[in-house]
Amino acid sequence: MKTIIVATDFSDSAFNATKYAAEMAMAIKAGVLLFHVYDLPTVYSEVPFAIGETEIRNQAQSEINVLKSVIENLTNNKIVVKTELRMGSFFKELKGVCKEVEPYAVILGSQGKSAVERLYFGSNTIHVMKHLTWPLITVPAGARFSSVKKIGLACDLHEVVDTVPVDEIKMLVNDFKAALLVLNTGKQEVYDPEIVFETGLLQEMLIGLNPSYHFITSENLDNGILEFCEKNQIDLLVVFPKRHGLLDALMHKSHSKQLVLHSHVPVLALHQ
Repeated sequence: MKTIIVATDFSDSAFNATKYAAEMAMAIKAGVLLFHVYDLPTVYSEVPFAIGETEIRNQAQSEINVLKSVIENLTNNKIVVKTELRMGSFFKELKGVCKEVEPYAVILGSQGKSAVERLYFGSNTIHVMKHLTWPLITVPAGARFSSVKKIGLACDLHEVVDTVPVDEIKMLVNDFKAALLVLNTGKQEVYDPEIVFETGLLQEMLIGLNPSYHFITSENLDNGILEFCEKNQIDLLVVFPKRHGLLDALMHKSHSKQLVLHSHVPVLALHQ
């Protein structure tokens, strides 16, 4: 059975992402694994670490049990919900559980205000997106899952044979029975020989999906992608984090509109 891992710190942002994951799981008949990593605080006393660890773990266990119950009630027990607690480094433990579970996707909340919530967005989210090889979906605060009717694929149309994870994209489009819209984030000359050639290759690779092709009209990359998503009512945007600094551009703090952090559009990071 497909499994969606939801990494949670029990914040409002993480709870919203958990609800999103549960609704997605119902749509594709998957299970959900609620995953939480805790760490021991720095202690400057003779009190044994074991006492602190027990208390912290018990508190985390209580919170994750409550969250499990809430999600089961929200979905009328239509999906299997499991839990996993681990102590240690968040990214290291997340990689470990992904290797064991081989998830359909990992889901994180992408916004927050508290120090705890910031663990799951900003620079940490960039790090996870760049280095976690499993599909990762960041869910903005307020985003709700109803259905995925349109999937946007941000692609620079360069060396598509080596860089586009075709199997994952096909599975995604077929699972949700969605339309695929390809947005060129590279050269914007429509009749550039390389663009024409790479577009032809991509069409062959995505045969049967009948994607439509679009170009950015804005001079600013992240604003252009955001406008594309809003204009075309994109439900899920797919990006390749290691392609020419695209993710860094999307997360750039100098812009008032930050796609990953402030958009209503969930972003799925795939690695070639």
